[in-house]
Amino acid sequence: MLPTKNLTIALALALGSVVTGCAAEAPGDPSDPSDPSDPSDPSDPDDPGVEPLDANGSYRMRSDIDMAGSLPGQVGVVVNSIIDATDDGDDPMAWVLDRVIDSMNDGTFKDVLENAAPFVAGYLNDRVLELAPDFVGTMVQIGDDFGQIARNFGMNETLVVNGNTSTRTVIGTHFKIDNVESDHLFADYGMSDMVSEQVSVALDQTGKISLGEHTMNVSYGAVLRMGLDGAIIPMVSNGATNLGELFNNLVDCDTVGEYVRDAIASQIGFGGSASTYANACRQGLDAGANYIYGQIQAIDSTALSLGMSGQARGIDTNNDRVVDKIQTGTWSGTATYGSSPAPLGEAKFFGERM
Repeated sequence: MLPTKNLTIALALALGSVVTGCAAEAPGDPSDPSDPSDPSDPSDPDDPGVEPLDANGSYRMRSDIDMAGSLPGQVGVVVNSIIDATDDGDDPMAWVLDRVIDSMNDGTFKDVLENAAPFVAGYLNDRVLELAPDFVGTMVQIGDDFGQIARNFGMNETLVVNGNTSTRTVIGTHFKIDNVESDHLFADYGMSDMVSEQVSVALDQTGKISLGEHTMNVSYGAVLRMGLDGAIIPMVSNGATNLGELFNNLVDCDTVGEYVRDAIASQIGFGGSASTYANACRQGLDAGANYIYGQIQAIDSTALSLGMSGQARGIDTNNDRVVDKIQTGTWSGTATYGSSPAPLGEAKFFGERM
């Protein structure tokens, strides 16, 4: 039997050897490929034996940009042109009557109608529920919706990565109006894609993607016209595809013609043909639509350029070392309308491999 003192020493030595053995194993078991401390661990991005992440290929992307801080002033002119149809005491029929007068040939009836316009406008407005019951509400809605698509610019894109460079192509728009979303291709509206080539690309092995500085030249007026015809008008009027059709759906020009004839007859004893005023009503509404379209087109008389660079996270979803998704992307830069640059508003992007 060992003395107590000797037994204590023997136990201490035995425990020390166990602790030392555990400490020796701490750096990792080379036979365990999943051990994160193993130099051959395939999940370790710093391991020279691990294949690097690859971002080469084509991606479907979307960018959402807050344009509120850099809107061209002409956008406000467009909204005011829309509001102009509803903001007078005798509107909307005073606005309609102005369009009728503008479209009539010079002559006695046009002269009489111009001189009696306040009376005739009031006469028509007293009957507005019959002539154009939804006009005011629809125009107010259009003005609000137009403001929404102007402030929030959504772009549907492709990104083609080839080594250290890429080509970014905007192929259409994404509109969100009161939580109703829609997508529209430029090609369907006779517009050209927006392309920026030779955009530098950097990818580190943590998945961070950097897209270098580049410029997207935007035909913003054409984009807003597309949004008006393709997204807004179909929401407020079944079957209409442009403002002219919308106005003619909202206003009963045949009945307007009859009432204008009666109003003039009450002034001079004879009002002429109701069809004359009805045709002038339809032509005038078309002219009113074209006037608003002209205001939208004027936005593009000055170039809008988005100078951008971006960062995002590349995600390999199936562990094949190929980037499958682009997430949490942010653009930074400036929006320049003419010679007036402004910081780019909040701008995000995301995408996935095609």
